[in-house]
Amino acid sequence: MIEYFADNLWQMWTLIAIVCLIVELTNGDFYVMCFSIGALLTVLVSLFVPGFYLQLFLFLLFSVLCIFFVRPFAIKYLHGSRKERLSNADAIIGRTGRVSETIVEGGYGRVAIDGDDWKAVTANGESVAVGQSVRVIGRESIIITVEKI
Repeated sequence: MIEYFADNLWQMWTLIAIVCLIVELTNGDFYVMCFSIGALLTVLVSLFVPGFYLQLFLFLLFSVLCIFFVRPFAIKYLHGSRKERLSNADAIIGRTGRVSETIVEGGYGRVAIDGDDWKAVTANGESVAVGQSVRVIGRESIIITVEKI
């Protein structure tokens, strides 16, 4: 049994790559993704280079190189030049949408943004009709504050 694993280390590296991809989905900092890339490169190497310790060294080498050379480009591409990384509901501020249910004067309505429907209020308390475009300027819990465009 041990001989089988020693002869097929590529399966272990593939499993490590998949697990790292799944873990990356939970944090999004692209650190764990670098280990997944290192494991995938080690899968290719393991097909030609026998020996666990050499493969382990190459896995670590590939992962560290990825952290220093690939991660900065990926972060720049994914997050642009913004220093602060907005996520979840905070990322909606500044987006535009269409009123899906009339926002009544001094009250609430609904705004559709990218397939999501948000409870909304206007910043100045005015009424906004269905179909008008609005921009999100704030958020308080699950209620967004919008202004007409």
